[in-house]
Amino acid sequence: MLAPTAPRLRRLIERLGRGLLERETAVRLALLAALAGEHVLLIGPPGTAKSALARRLHEAFAGTRYFERLLTRFSTPEELFGPLSLKALEDDRYERLTDGFLPTAGIAFLDEVFKANSAILNALLTLLNEREFDNGTARLRTPLVAVVAASNEVPVDDALQAFHDRFLVRVPVAPVGEASFGALLALGDDAADGSVEPLTPDDRRAVAEAARAVELGTGFVDACSALRRWLEAQGEAPLSDRRWRQIVALARTAAAAESRRTLDALDLWLAPYVASAKPESVPALQRWVADELLALPAETAPWLERALQAFEQQLSIEQQLPADEGGHDDTAGKLALARSLGAGDDAASGGMARFVSARLEERLRRRFSPVHIEARVAQVAEVEAQVADARAALAARADIQARTLAGRLWLPPALATQAAAAHAQALAWLDEVATRLADTRAGFATLPCDTTASNATAPAPVALEAAA
Repeated sequence: MLAPTAPRLRRLIERLGRGLLERETAVRLALLAALAGEHVLLIGPPGTAKSALARRLHEAFAGTRYFERLLTRFSTPEELFGPLSLKALEDDRYERLTDGFLPTAGIAFLDEVFKANSAILNALLTLLNEREFDNGTARLRTPLVAVVAASNEVPVDDALQAFHDRFLVRVPVAPVGEASFGALLALGDDAADGSVEPLTPDDRRAVAEAARAVELGTGFVDACSALRRWLEAQGEAPLSDRRWRQIVALARTAAAAESRRTLDALDLWLAPYVASAKPESVPALQRWVADELLALPAETAPWLERALQAFEQQLSIEQQLPADEGGHDDTAGKLALARSLGAGDDAASGGMARFVSARLEERLRRRFSPVHIEARVAQVAEVEAQVADARAALAARADIQARTLAGRLWLPPALATQAAAAHAQALAWLDEVATRLADTRAGFATLPCDTTASNATAPAPVALEAAA
């Protein structure tokens, strides 16, 4: 039994997300969770395509029935699980007619799920966790693949926490942003169709079988340990042992669908959506992923910026140093005369005055020994070499990471874009630094040189802070 190929899944993801603006992450997570047999909670205001996503997800799985219901505090069990069987009551049996209701659905969408009463929630707990439904005295196996639930907010009532914990994947959704607003206005009817082959029960079984064979790499285990420590340091509620096991199973499913046999640290990109108890925690976890897993470079290196400024400042000082004392007493007067002549109206005399002024200013500048100039040039060149090495290493790392991320089927495109942009920005800054260093080195190289200087010693190096 062969698992569906990554190209096939990629086409399915693309089709599911078509027309759902700024929902790339939600689409991927919903499909991945369903493949892994986990449930999804979409958190956001009404009108943000939560139900549309659930209907698309249903069409991704062949042979499944769909169920959808908006829950309120007045909702009754009959609305979800079916009416009581009158015929069964005649025989003193308390059974429901479940056909067409939640117990017979493969994909279900439950809107405002936390507003349901305790009778519904208690029945849902068993259904979500065990995939079983108590109908009278019999416990029936259900064909449920996944439930997509929606809520405007996460519950604060402690009594709802056990139910909230049944949703491994929790994805905040927000109204379309400014960048996609024009596309939203022009959006037509783009419902999913059968142009992409949906996943069959055999496909799901093949993925599950492949996922069980995926090994936990050292990098993944270390990343989980780092996440656990970070959550503790942030004062977040610790994840239960069950949730850690579910996270591993979800990551294994993602790797199996990509034909990978070992988990690595990048597989924990799921952290913002499986380790956050509330939407407000997601941005901090996204930064943790960027810093710890992607190891995105900083925009600048403060020590290098300070070193560059120190070189430029030293060059400016040495370019403006006056000639050594003991001569040129009459030169200042001649220079003042030349500048006054330059203020005249006659173009020819003004041009001559500027020429004379430039020559006199050159004579007023201090001259440095070849040893001095060579020392300054060598020190700048040394830092230039460090910058060149750093740029080469960063470019190589960026290329490797880009190729790695390109092969990750489930990774949100925005995360790969963020990584590429961070590397491009850091490389561009290093290029700017290299240019300024080259200009500075050229400035030192062209300082006025006193070739007659004897017994000259090298100057003290420009004070630079060591790299962190």
